[in-house]
Amino acid sequence: MKLTDQQIEDFHREGWLFLPELFTPAEVEVLKRESQAIYDQERPEVWRETNGAPRTAFAAHTYNEAFRVLGAHPRLIRPVEQIFGERVYMHQYKINAKAAFTGEVWQWHQDYGTWKRDDGMPAPKAMNISVFLDEVMPINGPLLLVPKSHEAGDLEARHDVETTSYPLWTLDDATVTRLVAAGGIVAPTGKPGGVLMFHGNLVHGSAGNITPFPRRIVYLTLNAVSNAIRTPTRPAFIAHRDFTPIEPVGDDALAQMAQTYRVAAE
Repeated sequence: MKLTDQQIEDFHREGWLFLPELFTPAEVEVLKRESQAIYDQERPEVWRETNGAPRTAFAAHTYNEAFRVLGAHPRLIRPVEQIFGERVYMHQYKINAKAAFTGEVWQWHQDYGTWKRDDGMPAPKAMNISVFLDEVMPINGPLLLVPKSHEAGDLEARHDVETTSYPLWTLDDATVTRLVAAGGIVAPTGKPGGVLMFHGNLVHGSAGNITPFPRRIVYLTLNAVSNAIRTPTRPAFIAHRDFTPIEPVGDDALAQMAQTYRVAAE
């Protein structure tokens, strides 16, 4: 897996890049099945909405084999290594759910703002690379991105611990309005298996989901090894302390797991 020069140029200019259907339906089916099994568990890594619906499951790669394989998949690791020009480690890993009918909002924010303030990350040399497990449509709470907003740098933010069940360093309306006036808003959509990567300073958020269609996305937060966090305040299952460079698995590792699932079902 290697990005083209044009893709790298597009990423640096816009702050994001979407790679449609990078994973096959069979590979995605394994992850969907395993994600539901994780959401059904009562464990500290699984956070829920105020109504009890799952919101996010942290660190799944540490207790689930399918997500361990995904967390070291070359289709995800190699593009980020290309962008940063060095090896990366897993800063955070989560499976975000936007449940049908009840999925709540994610306020406007920059990810690096949280990583810096809560984890002591020195620079925005980390990014999220995400895998769609469900079809992401314009109607079911897609991620909203403000193109080119990463060029604004690290913006002033407020620690919002009231709006949702997940505390977040959020941006005020005036800042978002100014950035949207300059860059607009895009909502990357696509079928299961699509991969979205975006800069740590790119402003983004998402609306609630009042449709019958769930929207699950896996997020790998990959950080350059030279940029390891210094002063973490959050639990280790949220901000990892293992700075070992990720050794990618074989490109067919998840496909082999899917084959094993198929055979077992026959």
